[in-house]
Amino acid sequence: MELSASRLLEPTFGNNQIIWAALIGLILLYLALGAWLGGKLADRFPRRRELDITITLGAVGVALAPALARPVLQMAAAGMAGFAVDLLVGALLAVLLLFSIPGILLGTATPWAIRLSVARVEEAGRTAGRLAAIGTAGSLAGTFLPVLWLIPAYGTRWTFFLLALGLLAVVSVGSLRCAHRWIPLLGFVGVLALALISRPGGPLITGGDGTGEMIYADESAYNTIVVRQWGSERHLKLNEGIGLHSVSHPDMLLSQGIWDYFLLAPLFNEPPALATPDDSLLLIGLAAGTVSELYTNVYGPLPITGVELDPQIIEVGQRYFGMTQPNLTPVAADGRRWLAQQPQTARWSLIAVDAYRPPYIPFHLTTLEFFRLVRGHLADDGILAINVGRTPTNFSLVDALAATAGQVFPTVFLVDEPGPPHTLGNTLLVATAQPASLDNLHANVAALPASLPAEFREFAAQTQEYARAAAPPPDTPIFTDDRAPVERIVHSIILDYLRGN
Repeated sequence: MELSASRLLEPTFGNNQIIWAALIGLILLYLALGAWLGGKLADRFPRRRELDITITLGAVGVALAPALARPVLQMAAAGMAGFAVDLLVGALLAVLLLFSIPGILLGTATPWAIRLSVARVEEAGRTAGRLAAIGTAGSLAGTFLPVLWLIPAYGTRWTFFLLALGLLAVVSVGSLRCAHRWIPLLGFVGVLALALISRPGGPLITGGDGTGEMIYADESAYNTIVVRQWGSERHLKLNEGIGLHSVSHPDMLLSQGIWDYFLLAPLFNEPPALATPDDSLLLIGLAAGTVSELYTNVYGPLPITGVELDPQIIEVGQRYFGMTQPNLTPVAADGRRWLAQQPQTARWSLIAVDAYRPPYIPFHLTTLEFFRLVRGHLADDGILAINVGRTPTNFSLVDALAATAGQVFPTVFLVDEPGPPHTLGNTLLVATAQPASLDNLHANVAALPASLPAEFREFAAQTQEYARAAAPPPDTPIFTDDRAPVERIVHSIILDYLRGN
């Protein structure tokens, strides 16, 4: 139930240490309360009947949890989109409280089972040890079954149903010769009917902006994936988080978003500098292929390798976003792990990182060790480009990544995407393998050949003014694999945003 609950919460609240700490801590609290209650009930009702009824009610509570959580998660998604802390915290607590009743009821099983199983005091230790071993074996099964089989095969909601049905089946078989056998059987039939009425395998879409036509929605092994369409324009959104992960504008060249800024990265090298089919691009965070399409349309069919953790997102990109360029090789893998497995001779002219899950960012893609790995796979004049989130006034995450990258690369530049005030924004971090200056960018933009699309040349001319050399404060932390407080910094950014800073 705990691991399945994490998947239920992840699309709205993200996968981060704070959510895991709250979930694990409260589940432990519920189990502790259940153990205390189970001991008292076992002494008062030393019979199988009351135990079976209690476990039946706990199993039904497990089955009902995702259905009861839906309206609360919808409110939470609205709170996340608007950064309404009171609504967000209240919704999180409400969802976690949904698991209090089944958690406490199921927690009564161990002391109650020991009380019923001990026939003689001399066997108490042996009996308690045997039941503890059985319980631990059940915990191992409960750890791996949802992650490796149930959730990927059946989805989150059906995982809850199957967990409840499995428990009810055990109780029903165990009570077949008892007068109360109809109670767990009734619970089994009720949960089975609820499962059959519900749509099997569908994603739990908890929020979203509600605009546009939803043309695709599914729950993969890693994400809740939604594709919306407005006329010919399409957006990819994952896990009801903040921001978009890919866009498609068939009627225009550029994406009108931070993805366009990645096109500027080659222009930071010493002039004349321009991406050509002789260069190569590695994308860590391919998503549905917005950056790969932009590079192909602007610079031509240079070889592109796109690494995306979720293979289903690759399929969505190919089906709904035209991610079928012959020069693109998509790879389903974790970006850092895949790069670490490549031979030292594998080098790219440009490595672009956009594998983040707004407002959070995987810490292992921000550290000194990761930047050293990237540097080892760049060409001698290669460039690293990273999309980093911020507010109009809080650049703490941008500064931390700039300071960390500056330990590996001789020069680091920042290009701040302009946007509406009082909203979250993006900055493109550009790190060069060779010393460079902003004069390189200006000279290369001025010398862009007329063969390139006019829309891009105009964009580059306007955007170069937002570029600056990175100058993080002296006390900016350097992220390492041992210590990278990404979530704490992101939370400070959110709090500043809420205060209107």
